[in-house]
Parts: sequence; structure tokens; C-alpha cells
Amino acid sequence: MPIKRPAGPPGRVVALSHDSQVLRGNALGDPHVRALHVWLPAQYDDPAFAERRYPVLFDFAGFLGSGLSHTNWKGFGENVPERAARLVHEEKMAPAIIVFPDCFTALGGNQYVNSSAIGRYADYLTQELAPFVDSQFRTLATREHRGCFGKSSGGYGAIVHGMLHADVWGAVADHSGDSYFDVLYASDWPNTLDALAKFAEPKRVEGPIDVTALATPGLAEGLDDGRVARFLADLHGKRKLGATDGHAVMNVCMAATYDPDPDAPNGFRLPYNLETGERIEARWQRWLANDPIHMVARHAGALRSLRAIYIDCGWADQYHIHYGTRILSQRLAALGIAHTYEEFDDNHSDIDYRMDVSLPFLVNALGPR
Repeated sequence: MPIKRPAGPPGRVVALSHDSQVLRGNALGDPHVRALHVWLPAQYDDPAFAERRYPVLFDFAGFLGSGLSHTNWKGFGENVPERAARLVHEEKMAPAIIVFPDCFTALGGNQYVNSSAIGRYADYLTQELAPFVDSQFRTLATREHRGCFGKSSGGYGAIVHGMLHADVWGAVADHSGDSYFDVLYASDWPNTLDALAKFAEPKRVEGPIDVTALATPGLAEGLDDGRVARFLADLHGKRKLGATDGHAVMNVCMAATYDPDPDAPNGFRLPYNLETGERIEARWQRWLANDPIHMVARHAGALRSLRAIYIDCGWADQYHIHYGTRILSQRLAALGIAHTYEEFDDNHSDIDYRMDVSLPFLVNALGPR
């Protein structure tokens, strides 16, 4: 596999620290002082362009990731700054500023929305980081010139921000973003229930079982009987994640995202009865209210106001997200919302090369007109 590198100056990554007022006192006790990386194209430091201002893109990382990881060295590939620099030098993309926020949490990630159980990450991005970046760099400091993009959880964040925060973002790109929760998440919850069952008390013994006696009050209302808390405590004490830990903590994080409840154990409710595995429909409706395919109609006006919407997904996505993105595109089209939807021959993993399409798409939409 040939390694591509910029054919000219690579630009530079600026490492900043941001003290967030929004994230102070978050329920997980995560840091409120966060590192922030910002890539500046080579033209930014060229005296010939000393007065030039640039559109801005925010990179929303996927689950278990952080924007900071996207500026790291990458074997047999490019990190995002290298990719952007190459696209600029190949004249496939105009120069732009790219921002890499750190939104990692003790639950392994973020969907870039506000949650009392996790933190106000939508507010962090829109109310703090967007104006902070504008104050530090020569940006085109209006929503018409500011966009966001991401993959997986980051793609979810991008399309949802286009719906909920169109006053901040002018264009969005959603790579394989979470959607169609009835397929994406529901199919994996039995595995999560099995992973959490290892932390149930009392421990199981072989022989006759009185399931009714094991049904702790509250399980049918989506409350934790202690096993989720013990799972998280065990997770945070490990040297590395086990084989099932990543998906299990992801589903726990999604519960904290989509169904927060300050009065519930751990600050959120669960969509399944931990003992019987039955789906709790009242809780599941809270999830579906946050599913992009069900949000489109409620936020059609905001989506129409965007300069551009880009969505793509591999047609062999192992989480079956391509079905959700097809439904999303179909519903956008039915409402007359202009967008670009593409599919490609790949799965969910290691698809950063799709930014060769989305980054120029966004910068073209967000550039001066």
C-alpha cells in the first residue's frame, strides 16, 4: 500500500488547552480542562495571505476515540492533517482550518449531544469551542463558513448537529453515522446483557431458578440492580479492554446519552430488563426519539437551511448502518431536503479515505461566495 504524503508544506498543528465552564461538574467527573488541536494550512503562515480568513471544519471522532488521535502519526496511511494538506496541494480542496476537539468520556465516548448523565457536549462545542476558535485564529466566523464531520458516533453527531444546531453549522458530513436504532443497537443488546450478567449478584448456580425471585424491583423500569455499576468499576480498573467490553460499554454509554435520568442509579435508565432481556418499550421510545431517521421530519427546516449535507456508508457495514443511511437519505429526499448520498464497497472499519470526498465537499460548500 503506497503511503501518500503532502507534495508541499504540511501546514501545522497547534496544541491548545481549553478550560470549559460547560463541562465543569459533569456527572462522570471527566476533566473540564481539555486539549484542543487545530490544523492550520500552509497558506495560513504565508505572508502573501496574511489577511486571508478561512472556513472551519470540526472533526467529531467515533466512539472510543478523540479528535486528538486524528492528528497522530498513522502507519500505512495519513492522519487527517496530512490528508487535508495533500488535498490542498492537489488542488482538490481550498485551504481550511480543521479543529480536533477532545470529547472522550469515562463511558468510552460521546454522541456530541447534551446529557445530564454524561455532560453538555453539544453546548461545549457550539457555545464554547466554536467562538473560542474564532477568537484565536483567522476564521470566517459565521455559520455559513463553519461545518462539522465525523464517522460512526461522530457521523451521528454531525447529522444531529445539523438538525439541532443549524445556527452554528453551515454544512455537515456524516460517514456511517449511527441510525436505524431498531437494527443497529437492538441486535447487539443481547450480547451486552450477557456481558453485564457476569456482574449480577448473587452469582448463578446450576439447577432450578425462581426467575420471579431474581427480578429485583425496578428492572422492568430500566433501573440497574448494581451490575452496570460493577461492570463500569471493573472496566475502569482494567489494564486493557476485554473482548466484549467495547460493545458493552458502548451500549451503556448510549443509554446514558438517550435516556438520562438523574434520579436513576448511575444517572440513566436502560432499555432492556437486565434479568429477562425483555425490551422496555417506554424506554426504547426515548432512544428512537434520538434516531436520525425519526428526527428528520421534526427538523426539516434546519436541514434545509444548511449549505450542504453529505452522507455515505459502506454497503458491507458490519453494524448494518447502511440500512439506516438509506432510510435517512430516503426521508431527506421525501421532504425535499437537498443532500448527497454515496455508498462504497467496504465495511465500517478504517474508512478515513472517504474524507478525500467529504473534506473537499464541505470546504467547497463553506467557502466564500
